[in-house]
Amino acid sequence: MSAGDWKDLYGASLEGDLARVRYHLDAGVNPNYQHPEVMCTPLVASLIHGHDAVARCLLDHGANPQLRSDFDGLTPLQAARRYGRTALVEVLLDRGATEEPRPPFWRRWLSGTHLA
Repeated sequence: MSAGDWKDLYGASLEGDLARVRYHLDAGVNPNYQHPEVMCTPLVASLIHGHDAVARCLLDHGANPQLRSDFDGLTPLQAARRYGRTALVEVLLDRGATEEPRPPFWRRWLSGTHLA
């Protein structure tokens, strides 16, 4: 594992491995980098899988509370609400998260608006 591996940061966020998440963030990995194969951010992944401590760590290191997952258009706030992460809903709102409906990537792609 190389220092600053964004793909491993995503994997650690998905698995809830807080030590590995901190390692990569401290090495300078951008917490907002979206996995190009999964089209999801580490923050949304951690919220979907119930890793609150990882989500808080990502937010503390600059994760954008408004950045959507390209796959389904899910914001971190929507993910927290959908998957019952009530403790994180308030944290996200305090960090500036708002509801902004947007169609999922595949709908935008089919309609030709995916570049917008």
